[in-house]
Formats: sequence, structure tokens, C-alpha cells
Amino acid sequence: MNQTLKSFFLLDFVPGRRVFNLLVFGIWVVLALNQTASATAVDELKNRTPNIVVIYIDDLGYADIGPFGAANYSTPHLDQLAKEGRRFTDFVVSSAVCSASRAALMTGCYHIRVGISGALGPDAKHGISADETTLAEVCKSMGYQTACFGKWHLGHHQQFLPLQHGFDQYFGLPYSNDMWPWHPDYVDLPPETAKRKKGYPNLPLIEGNDIVDDDVDGNDQAQLTTLYTKHAVKFIEDCGNDPFLLYLPHSMVHVPLFVSDKFKGKSSTGLFGDVMMEVDWSVGEIVAALKRTGVDDNTLVIFASDNGPWLSYGDHAGSALPLREGKGTMWEGGVRVPTIMWWPGRIPADTECSELAATIDVLPTVAKLIGAELPKNKIDGLDISELIFGDSVGQRSPHDSFYYYYAGGELHAVRDRQWKLVLPHRYRTLAGKSGGKGGRPAPYSQANAELALYDLKADVSETINVLTEHADVVERMQVIAENARVKFGDRITKREGSEIRPAGNLSPNK
Repeated sequence: MNQTLKSFFLLDFVPGRRVFNLLVFGIWVVLALNQTASATAVDELKNRTPNIVVIYIDDLGYADIGPFGAANYSTPHLDQLAKEGRRFTDFVVSSAVCSASRAALMTGCYHIRVGISGALGPDAKHGISADETTLAEVCKSMGYQTACFGKWHLGHHQQFLPLQHGFDQYFGLPYSNDMWPWHPDYVDLPPETAKRKKGYPNLPLIEGNDIVDDDVDGNDQAQLTTLYTKHAVKFIEDCGNDPFLLYLPHSMVHVPLFVSDKFKGKSSTGLFGDVMMEVDWSVGEIVAALKRTGVDDNTLVIFASDNGPWLSYGDHAGSALPLREGKGTMWEGGVRVPTIMWWPGRIPADTECSELAATIDVLPTVAKLIGAELPKNKIDGLDISELIFGDSVGQRSPHDSFYYYYAGGELHAVRDRQWKLVLPHRYRTLAGKSGGKGGRPAPYSQANAELALYDLKADVSETINVLTEHADVVERMQVIAENARVKFGDRITKREGSEIRPAGNLSPNK
């Protein structure tokens, strides 16, 4: 017999104490029931499928946040996210350009597999195919509420927009914020000239499937980070205890840079620092909303970037140091992005993963976490749960190889967990020159990359070509390159791949 019950029954036969004992017993029963209910609630919380938050920054360089080396401005919320979570120092994107990178994140595939390369502009007649299963659709299959607030860039026609690909809510720009009449190529033309808008039409802001502002201007752009964040916070609050996927692809820090008045001049280091501080503020608002609604201990937050910094913009661009080059190249500065994952109580705090992982891994990993089936179409990403939640000592990437394809289907490099074989190709570079100032880009020059082998564990900056010292590694990596060409082709060597699926094409009469 429970000792408390035994004591009650013994005391119950003591004269004059029956009423008192009944009162004590009643209190004990209530407490016991509450304790059981609380334990059951805790068990239910533990068994809930987790919420997923993906924060994707545009053109953020490897060294642009405090946990990865930024020192000229403060990012306290990201610093705290890293302190409470895990930094990924070898986390790469599929390609160092906007649409290709986002296609890979959303589908779990190399961008070339799903037919999306480069950056889709306002004149594009294609976008993400309806035959592809997106991260949002994976989550929807398990009853999740889903939302995307920010830059989409996988096709701006309605059939390509988020609501047609698994998202319940959408608010944001359909493509990059420089694809407007004030693009640097046209900014010096008179405002009334027809050529200005022939190059780029007015920039639209979309909510759901509808254009809610058909002429976004600079004042509007200055509010984008705030507006995206407010939509995201409201979505979190509205979901309550219902599972959700929140995708927050910010328009910043893509040029042209804009910042709200509350952060203008706050960094004392220029506009880029101000914008970064506002991005950091946004992260803080998201985390605060998760905590305020009591779902922080059941939410996986992934913070990353779509590619490296647009170096030609100089003081309006970030830094990829110590990595080589930046956006628009398949050197590490273009494809390796600062990444933090956070889930209090699940991800070991203040830890680091230096193993190869990628945005294509997000979809299969989330599917595993929430118990969803993988897409029926073949994908390339792998489950990296062990890298996220396991002991950071002795970790090993599930990737034996990774392909570096640039725009137009050019295979620029292949790698494994340690080695990277750079294949002959042309690439853009500032060649040691400074970038532009005040939002104007400096011109790139073209350079030729020769066949080279780099040990990324010892030389992350890709400065020492060890091709002649490791013939066996080169031979093995050449096999990986050939496997890539068989699957996805290679425009440089005029090869056609057998595993490329077509992008979605604009339906007639659209």
C-alpha cells in the first residue's frame, strides 16, 4: 500500500481526526492526479513532432555573423543561438546563385536535377515543377501548417508561387530585390525613360497569390525585414501547439541594401552593418516568439544563407574570409555558408560540426524527424540527424561525395569529406581589386581555373594545389566527376546527363 494512504487509514481511527484526515486525503488525491496529468502532458510534449523554422539569408557571407567571425557590428541574438546550439562550419549549398540554391533547399535535390539554374528574372517563363515534392509538401503530409515569408525566387507566375507548392501562407517578393527599374544597370537613366522599365518592370509585393503592391520602392524595401518578421511572429502565435513549418527567406542582405529607421546608423560601420543588425534582431524576434508560446523546446531552427557574399559590391557586401572568392563562383566562398542549428534540450549547446553537410539534406532530415515519407522522385540529400543531435566528437558525414555545378550545367568541382578536385573552368573574380562603393558594383574580370586538388581540412582557403602529391586521390575524385557527368551532364565537356528532370514551364495563356 502507498505509504501516504497507509498513514491516512491509521490516523483515520484516531478519535476526532476523521474530518481532518478526509481533508488531507482529498488534497493528496488532487496533488496525485495533478502530478499524473503533468507527467502525461510532459510525455505528450516529448512525443510531439517538432516545429521546423528555416531562416535563409540572401547573399550572407561566411564571416558575416558573430559566431563565424564578424567583429565590426554586433549580432547578439545569433551569438546566443550559437551558444545554445551547434555551428556547422562545412555546410554548403548546391550552387552559389539564388534560384538554384533555393530549388535545392526546397526539393532535397541538386538544383540541376530539378532543372533550375541561375537566378530567375521577371522575364522567366519557368519555375519549380509541380512534379517535385517540396519541404512544405512533406510537412503538409503530416498535418503541418506551413508559411513562407520573404523572397521566393522559384518562379513568379502563379503556378510556381508558394501556395501551389505546399505553403498555406505567403508574403514577400517573387525574386531578388534588385530586379526593379533602379537596377545598377539602369539607375543612371532618366526616371521616365522606357528603357528603364524594359530592363526590369516594377517590383511586386505578393500576398498569397495576389499582388498587394505593384510598385515596391525604396521606402517599401526598408520595411521588408520588419514586415517579414511580423508575419512570421504572428504565424507562430496563431499556430499555438499545432505543428508548423516556417520558412523565412529574407530579401536582405542582397543589394540594394535597405534598413528601417530603427536600425539606420546603429552599427556605426555603415549600411551593411545596420542591415545585419536588423537581420539579427529578426532572429531574436523569432526565438522570443517561440519561447513566449512555449514551443521553443520542440522546435528545430535552421539558420543559413543561400550563397556567399556579392563581393563586387564592396562596402555593401559581406565577407567570406577565410574562404576563397564569393557568390557566383564554386570556390568555397561561394558555396560554404554560415549555419547554426538550435533546438534547446535536443541539440548539444555551444558545439560545432565540421563535417560536410548541405541544404539538400534539410528535406530528408526533416522527413525523418516528423515521420513523413520521402518524395517519390529521387532526391540527393541525406539524413544528417546524427550530425545535428549526436556527439560532436568523432562525427562522420553521410556524404561520400558532393557535386559543384554552376549555372548552365557546368561541373566546376567535386569533393568528398576532405578533398576537393577543381575542374578546369572559367570564373569571375575581382582579382585582388576592391569592390564598389555606395551600392555600385566594381567590374569582375574572368579567370581560368586549372585542374587542382585541395585538402579542405588543412587548407580551407584553397590556396595550395596538392595535385601532384596525391595521384591516388585525384584518380578517385575523377571517378566521382565522371559519375556526376553521367547523371547530370557537363556543358564544359559537352556531356548530357540521364537524370535531369525538367523545370515547370508556364502554362499556355498565362
